[in-house]
Amino acid sequence: MSQTRTNARKAAVQALYQWQMTGQSLVEIERQFAEDERFKDVQKSYFTELFHGVPKNLTVIDEALNEFVDRPVDMVDPVERAILRIGAYELQHRLDMPYRVILNEAINLAKYFGADGSHKYVNGILDKLAQKNRAIEIKAKAQAAK
Repeated sequence: MSQTRTNARKAAVQALYQWQMTGQSLVEIERQFAEDERFKDVQKSYFTELFHGVPKNLTVIDEALNEFVDRPVDMVDPVERAILRIGAYELQHRLDMPYRVILNEAINLAKYFGADGSHKYVNGILDKLAQKNRAIEIKAKAQAAK
C-alpha cells in the first residue's frame, strides 16, 4: 500500500473527526486541509473519496456498524468512530481492495490516533463487518490457503 494512500487515510480521519465535532461544512474543512503543508504527501483523490464518501453514505455505514458495536455509533469515541466509518466505507465501496488491507490500515490508524487498546476494538468490529460484507472473498482466501 502506498504511503500517500496511508497519509490520505490519516488526513481523512482528522478531517472526519473535525466534521463530527464541529459540524463545519465539508468544503470548509477540505479547504483547510488543502492549505496545510503536510497535505502535500497525501493522495488527494483518495482523501476526497473517503472524506466525502463517508458523510454521503453515513446512514448505511452507521447501520452496518450498529450491528456490531456495543453502543450507538454516535456514542463511540469520536476518533474510533471516524476510523470505523472509513473502514466500513472501504469494506462496502472499495471491493478492489483486499479486506485484510482495509483492516490493517484501520488497526494502524487506531494505534496512531486512538487511545490504548482502541486498535483491538476497531479490529473486532471491522473484522465482523468484513465477515458479513466480504464473506465470498474471505472464503476464497481460506480455500486458497488449503
